[in-house]
Amino acid sequence: MEPLVLGTKYDKIAKWWSECHFNSEYGVKQFEKALNFAPKSGNALDVGCGAGGRFVRILQNHGFRITGIDVSKEMIKLAKQHHPNEEFYVQDICRWETDQNFEFIIAWDSIFHLPFAMQEPVVTKLCNLLVKGGLLIYTFGDAYGEHDDHWHNDTFHYSSIGIDGNLRILAKNGVTCKHLELDQWPQNHIFVIGVKS
Repeated sequence: MEPLVLGTKYDKIAKWWSECHFNSEYGVKQFEKALNFAPKSGNALDVGCGAGGRFVRILQNHGFRITGIDVSKEMIKLAKQHHPNEEFYVQDICRWETDQNFEFIIAWDSIFHLPFAMQEPVVTKLCNLLVKGGLLIYTFGDAYGEHDDHWHNDTFHYSSIGIDGNLRILAKNGVTCKHLELDQWPQNHIFVIGVKS
């Protein structure tokens, strides 16, 4: 599924998503674990930032300046309202280019929506956007391949290159895995924390 098509699907549920997740505790424990390995401040990138909320606030409280990107126009509109002092853009991570580097990158429940062929290029891009000592935390599925699933009366696409594929790409790009966990067992949901050497 093209990321811009995905954006229109999330446009339809943006208000609901914001209300459910803005103050949610979902992923916060994992996010705070990542902060233990991160620089104390700097530039942070939130890939698939949605409407902002909990992760942006935590990063702000730790002195980070945040750039958020998402393919949903409605999500970005809400993120700008919630966090007017940060930078948010309607962008597709597959095509987005920047000269900036980051001390902290998060891609929570976002890149698993990308086309299968874009998994390796995008994880490679995220690794290359890190400064030395920078941290990457992202989620993916414990599987190999792609499938569609139904949610909110719509069809959403998912893909993954699995644990071995992700660890291979991290190592190839100088990012050391500091933590990997199936955090929602028995669901195939994984989060990984890596640090650029």
